[in-house]
Amino acid sequence: MARPTRCRRICTEPAYDRFTPCGIAGGEPVCLTLDEYEVIRLIDFDGQTHEEAARQMEISRTTVTEIYQSARFKLADCLVNGRPLEITGGNYRLCDGGAIRCGRCRRMQAADAAITDASFQRKGETDMRVAVTYENGNIFQHFGHTAQFKVYDIEDGKIVSSQVVGTNGSGHGALAGLLAQGGVDALICGGIGAGAQNALAEAGIQLFGGVSGNADEAVQALVEGKLVYNPNVHCNHHDHGEGHSCGEHHCGENKHGCHGNN
Repeated sequence: MARPTRCRRICTEPAYDRFTPCGIAGGEPVCLTLDEYEVIRLIDFDGQTHEEAARQMEISRTTVTEIYQSARFKLADCLVNGRPLEITGGNYRLCDGGAIRCGRCRRMQAADAAITDASFQRKGETDMRVAVTYENGNIFQHFGHTAQFKVYDIEDGKIVSSQVVGTNGSGHGALAGLLAQGGVDALICGGIGAGAQNALAEAGIQLFGGVSGNADEAVQALVEGKLVYNPNVHCNHHDHGEGHSCGEHHCGENKHGCHGNN
């Protein structure tokens, strides 16, 4: 029986997950997995050795070398043959920031920068603090791209204060760290990816996703126990065209977390 594949740890999801050659609209895309992306980032961008990258990803140096060779071939295929590139899927888990060996994790750096920009009011003896992805009075529909949260403090079943907080351009897992450091207990949002959902769960933040409309009204509905939300929400802004599948990820399928046997 073959040994199960060890889950590769990555710092964050990439900020950009699709690239297309200028002037070329078609062609089957090359799919770079997120663990392949992480190896390229650590070795070619951060300048780490294969051994250092292996320690950070919690896998063997031999495995790093194999992933690196596969990733480099895919990038060469895109450059030589003018094929689009998509970064999705893979056998990985998102870092929770609790066991960083490199000392300069992007996930924690982004969260620290975001909390500096956020300037949360000091949390008092409130029963609950609720954050909403926010834009022009309404619930912003893509968690990972929200530029602002509106944060509400609730005491004795009443909204007692609110503030609008900037995210300083942070996304995905870094936003979960921002909310956790701000003392947020629950989040109301529209679409949200599985990786971000996992990060929120790890931070102990309750999620109310799939909500749209006025932010103030949504929080009031939550207070009254009347909020309508989707417990199975997912973010579909990464979905591909009909019939296209990419590596281990298929349209509408959870692209995050450990899966696959390769």
